[in-house]
Amino acid sequence: MSRTVGASGARTAEAIRVAGLQLIYEHGFEAMSLRQLAMMVGLQPASLYNHMATKQDLLFRIIFQHMRDLIDSTHTALDADSDATALDRLRRFIAHHLHAHMQKKREVYVANFELRALTAPNYESIVAMREQYERILIDILDRGVAEGSLRPIDTPVAAYALLAMLTGTCTWYKPNGRLSEEQVIAMHTALVLDGYATPAKTVLAEAAPARAGRPARRQDALPGPARTLKERRR
Repeated sequence: MSRTVGASGARTAEAIRVAGLQLIYEHGFEAMSLRQLAMMVGLQPASLYNHMATKQDLLFRIIFQHMRDLIDSTHTALDADSDATALDRLRRFIAHHLHAHMQKKREVYVANFELRALTAPNYESIVAMREQYERILIDILDRGVAEGSLRPIDTPVAAYALLAMLTGTCTWYKPNGRLSEEQVIAMHTALVLDGYATPAKTVLAEAAPARAGRPARRQDALPGPARTLKERRR
């Protein structure tokens, strides 16, 4: 097969990452082979090792990049307005998290369901990043409680519950389904504010009329917060 990527090392490494993501998503980490990967990017199997150390290294790079992009883009979204209230930041977090997860379903799936395939050092590195991301939301909730715009809730537990609900959306959302992305975001924002905000601060966002089509099916939620994943590994 002819080479499908350019001679640039960076371009080849990115092509390997994209192809590896697709194969892991479709077949699972254990089942995908380096021979399949080499064929997809137009390389000899031995040539892969010029761009990656091991199959484990490939998985770690995929998950690490996903988490790095998610954390950085979340900070950018939240920092757009330095005067934003806690409720404003919560709305932005919800919208950004949902958008990122609905747009990158393969990355989200691999980052959650293949996490336990990582070696111990790689696993701990990713769990630390997950906890860093969870802390962003916990800090928003802490501020909201302090301001009085949110109920006096257990903010870590509330954050874990919220993340589980929001992340689970990527298991059933379809771009051509009954609901648009904007409707999904509006409905989840309403659910969160109705449950967490104090009565005087609750603002329910009304979703636009649903598009015709099949209703979304309820499926299994993604794995829970990083702390739960640590317990599962033991």
